[in-house]
Amino acid sequence: MTNKNAFNYEKVDLYPIIFKRKSIRNYDLSPLDEDTLEGISEALSNLTPLYSDIKTEIKIVSSDDVNQRIIMKKAPHYLAVFSEDKKGYLTNAGFMLQQMDLLFSANGIGSCWQGIPIPYRNVLKSSDLKFVILIAFGKPSEPLYRNSISEFKRKPLKKISDIEVMDELLEPVRLAPSATNSQPWFFRGDESIIRAYSIKPNFLKAMIANKFILIDMGIAIYHLKVAAEHLDKNPDIFIEENEEENSPKGYEYIVTFNL
Repeated sequence: MTNKNAFNYEKVDLYPIIFKRKSIRNYDLSPLDEDTLEGISEALSNLTPLYSDIKTEIKIVSSDDVNQRIIMKKAPHYLAVFSEDKKGYLTNAGFMLQQMDLLFSANGIGSCWQGIPIPYRNVLKSSDLKFVILIAFGKPSEPLYRNSISEFKRKPLKKISDIEVMDELLEPVRLAPSATNSQPWFFRGDESIIRAYSIKPNFLKAMIANKFILIDMGIAIYHLKVAAEHLDKNPDIFIEENEEENSPKGYEYIVTFNL
């Protein structure tokens, strides 16, 4: 009989987790128990997409299924996300996978986004959708949480937003993880409407980093959603027509939050 408490994903307050989570790189390589893995599978089937019209598939795979490419520390398990290749799919993947990143942390499980490793061919061919990215997870063999916010290496709020007196809402966004801690986002708006923008890389950088920039945007957008709901707001996330024309210089429009 499945232990329903093996992995709790229902009605979990993820807001406080944001302020202490960290990327775990050292793992106990023994696999998680079957009840926990079954709970994780149930959580995966209940994730909320950013864009409901994009087909996705997320698989739990083992370290034997992953090509590390370079010398990197292994984890006992990985989530491999696959997606329909259409506009917004990278941001959608980041939004969905960050739900799991926070849920792992809330359940005492370490996790870390993996930008370089990829699954082996047998895993890639197991889905008709396009492979996007991996997240490593397992029992941590290092402290799971940060001791204080001062341990985060992040930009100050004024570098990621021109919105004033909304620190409680935007601080969780500032703490969101991103590839190389680049924080490629900017937020504009007020107490009613917030618009999210991503940095527009130059041609050469776009060839390498654009994928991760758009995944990172999904991560940050999910943190903003968690913060808004924690503050008893019910955000409606949508795309405004022609808003791209109003983007700050060097950025491109992603989505709007109606608070």
